[in-house]
Amino acid sequence: MNNDIIAPPVAPPQAAPVHDPVARLETMRAQSLLGGGEKRVADQHRKGKLTARERLEVLLDEGSFMEIDAFVQHRSHDFGLDEQRFLGDGVVTGTGTINGRTVCVFSQDFTVFGGSLSEAHAEKIVKIMDLAMKIGVPVIGLNDSGGARIQEGVVSLGGYADIFLRNTLASGVIPQISAILGPCAGGAVYSPAITDFIVMTQNTSYMFVTGPNVVKTVTHEDVSQEDLGGAMTHASKSGVAHFAAGDEVEALLTIRRMLGYMPQNNREMPPSVDLDDPADRRDYMLNAIIPDSPNKPYDMKEVIARVVDERSFLEVHAEYATNILVGFARLGGQPVGIVANQPASLAGVLDIDASVKGARFVRFCDCFNIPLVVFEDVPGFLPGTDQEWRGIIKHGAKLLYAFCEATVPKITVITRKAYGGAYDVMNSKHIRGDFNFAWPGAEIAVMGSKGAVEILFRKEISESDDPAAALVARENEYREKFAHPYLAAERGYIDDIIEPAETRPRLIHSLALLKNKQDANPWKKHGNIPL
Repeated sequence: MNNDIIAPPVAPPQAAPVHDPVARLETMRAQSLLGGGEKRVADQHRKGKLTARERLEVLLDEGSFMEIDAFVQHRSHDFGLDEQRFLGDGVVTGTGTINGRTVCVFSQDFTVFGGSLSEAHAEKIVKIMDLAMKIGVPVIGLNDSGGARIQEGVVSLGGYADIFLRNTLASGVIPQISAILGPCAGGAVYSPAITDFIVMTQNTSYMFVTGPNVVKTVTHEDVSQEDLGGAMTHASKSGVAHFAAGDEVEALLTIRRMLGYMPQNNREMPPSVDLDDPADRRDYMLNAIIPDSPNKPYDMKEVIARVVDERSFLEVHAEYATNILVGFARLGGQPVGIVANQPASLAGVLDIDASVKGARFVRFCDCFNIPLVVFEDVPGFLPGTDQEWRGIIKHGAKLLYAFCEATVPKITVITRKAYGGAYDVMNSKHIRGDFNFAWPGAEIAVMGSKGAVEILFRKEISESDDPAAALVARENEYREKFAHPYLAAERGYIDDIIEPAETRPRLIHSLALLKNKQDANPWKKHGNIPL
């Protein structure tokens, strides 16, 4: 961490005593709005960043913000801090509304001590998080901080731990969203990591446990802040960030949109809206969207877009593990969580990153009563030493565990392939899928026809006068017997085989049937998910 990040600004001159109580209040309020002063605000703008209060103006409904703890100041005396005291102590906290629904927010002010976290600063954040839990509303953190306030030593570290505990206790109770709008380093990164979603801004935000200087000293790697922990690094490589926005306004508007799919807390249902998109709409382009060749890719995003309410799909983790798609959408106005294999990326195969990405999203939706809709086209798990040695067994089991554990309405549509263990994992009937549909060309089997016959008829094919012809003949035979959805439907593993064009009305009808679904898991303190 660079010391210049958290260098204390010069405190503004204290206002002269005012004997009229109301006038004094107005003076104090005006002083609290100054932040670190005009110069620091100008520096913030020069970096392409908004101030803490400007961010709240974009995030919240106009005129809805009610500030709490505007007059809090730190209580430290060491290193000259007693001469550097600012109202608010570097973080703005309070409540407001987003599309008319209450939220609790905190917004760190980089113009005051570099947004560094002190005891008082942490107490303000803890207080607003406790309030969010009491009243059952989402909490949104706008992070822009140089880290712990070094002058306060372990007291500031204790403040971080107090916040981490609240993050953990709130997990699965109220939605928690973090925006990283500047530096976020060291211990500061763990609060956002526990929250449900992280939004970063390109070129102006970064997250890392240890900075470039420490990395160079320890590992001799020469890396920039952006490459080490910038928005695109975390959105595409590490998966830490769910969104990489072009600027702060886009980041804040993304949060506003995202909250529209979520309930206020885990005891409520997500908000439905009336959209001008008929529930009985059929899209006959879907009947021709699957290529004739089983090995030819197509874009599952187009399938999703044609099925869900018009322009309602909000993709999450768009740059990470692109062989699986997750995101929010609406069907008949009702929010749903979408999980879909993407044949256009690695043939839609499941690997470690895709499994973890999918599992995390499934568990969020289950926490907050958001039904799950799965579009399945999966040839299996990715083979290879890299995947096996890095634990594909353990990580793949996370996705299986998440679907098994989920008690929200769960609907699966198999569009093409459902092979091997991946068939089981992708919300099959066997793990409490409520409605499982297949398109007529779906292939539900242990493996692809070519691989199957090479195992089953290896000797016969090798001894044949024409091995290639023998292989094709056996492939055709296997495909005719097994590579279709009718055997699964015969067993009741598939509830119906549907025309692709009717997917939307069938999903909406199924969701209506499942509106009052009751399901539960055995009592437990908590499960032991394979982490």
